[in-house]
Amino acid sequence: MSTPDLPLAQNGGCGDGCACGADTDDAYLECGLDPALAELLADAGLDPVEIEDLANVAVQEDLAGGVDVTTVATIPEDAVATADFVAREAGVVAGLRVAEAVVSVVCEDEFEVERHVEDGDRVEAGQKLLSITTRTRDLLTAERSALNLLCRLSGIATATRAWADVLEGTKARVRDTRKTTPGLRSLEKFAVRCGGGVNHRMSLSDAALVKDNHVVAAGGVAQAFRAVRERFPDVPIEVEVDTLHQLREVVDAGADLILLDNFTPGECEEAVAIVDGRAALEASGRLTLDNARAYADTGVDYLAVGALTHSSPILDIGLDLRAAE
Repeated sequence: MSTPDLPLAQNGGCGDGCACGADTDDAYLECGLDPALAELLADAGLDPVEIEDLANVAVQEDLAGGVDVTTVATIPEDAVATADFVAREAGVVAGLRVAEAVVSVVCEDEFEVERHVEDGDRVEAGQKLLSITTRTRDLLTAERSALNLLCRLSGIATATRAWADVLEGTKARVRDTRKTTPGLRSLEKFAVRCGGGVNHRMSLSDAALVKDNHVVAAGGVAQAFRAVRERFPDVPIEVEVDTLHQLREVVDAGADLILLDNFTPGECEEAVAIVDGRAALEASGRLTLDNARAYADTGVDYLAVGALTHSSPILDIGLDLRAAE
């Protein structure tokens, strides 16, 4: 369903205050993004300041300190057109507001947006996703940077939706990891949410994950768990285990969440019985779309799939230019 055209006044970029990391709730209103767009990004769980900074980095990388020589040479300065972002294949879309932000940091004039779908929607090949009317030069200069992000995020959302569909009807949820592209973590995890998945920790500081190397360094899995609990009593702790013996140790120690590393479905079923609701369980390793349902049916709470963010192919989306109405 389309929304009315929205004129968005732009100033061409983020001001000096935007890169300083201001911590007030309304700090994003001081940035160059239109307040309405900034609010939409915030409502989606994204930081408008971060998104504008990323958009500026992407555009400046493409321009490399110069101008779009092809566009400047071939397009009159006052020409106006409409760009339609169109799905070339079926999938789940994510990052439409991010694409708008990229256009906004390029545009020197107002532009109009018509939103045909929303992030998280399933789309078909040939379906129009987003239409932007503004100076033709600005549209063409922003095209590749906007599409790079939109295609990447939509690819992650599409892959995540395939897992979520397989798990439908079970209590298990597909969950991402920290195997993300440097600088794009918040966006890639946003795309996972758009696809029906849930996020694991966003950073090393917001939750603990005791893995095999921590266990070796601490002298044992239970010892590692207790060390984290004593030092950071209020932080959620997940512990990776390789055996049912380790599982018994950490559940008795009081772990909040236990990661079953490379367990078979049969071993996961045993783990569920041993834990008996005392902790959440996450299966990791050996997981594919073909066996995901078998793991989910064991009663685990999560399936950890790093491939969502490190290996998902893009969703093919293109930009078609037409005369402005």
